[in-house]
Amino acid sequence: MAQLQLPIFPAGVTPINHQIAIACESGKVVYVHGHLPVFQHGSEDLASFRLITSQMIASGTVRPSEIVRTFGVPLGTVKRYVKKYREQGAKGFFAVRRRRSASVLKEEMKARVQALLDTGQSVPEVGRELNLLPNTLHKAIRAGRLHLPIKKKNR
Repeated sequence: MAQLQLPIFPAGVTPINHQIAIACESGKVVYVHGHLPVFQHGSEDLASFRLITSQMIASGTVRPSEIVRTFGVPLGTVKRYVKKYREQGAKGFFAVRRRRSASVLKEEMKARVQALLDTGQSVPEVGRELNLLPNTLHKAIRAGRLHLPIKKKNR
């Protein structure tokens, strides 16, 4: 006959359910099973939080509603990260996000835009002439793909 685990936790912890509790101390979040710590991460480490809570849900240790109640996270968010864990595993939480490239400003178009900017035209004028949004051009300027000419002061 199996011995039952009593829900005994150390003082100062917040129970998630009768098996798992959390303790926040000196910038660390520690997950406790009984008196044994099972995982810890920094209090600002969102990826590790999402990973461990998704692992616990996927293994049946906690229910999504318990995570929602304990941490105040929306249920939809919890479900989305559990799905990510089931599809991609732990690496899905730490993968570098892919960014889209500037598909509108190809090399030929960048050269045309830069030539017009160098003649002294403003960004909205260049946008109207080449049928581009000024926001697209400003974004390229901020990213360093284009530059505005340096204006000389009259003396």
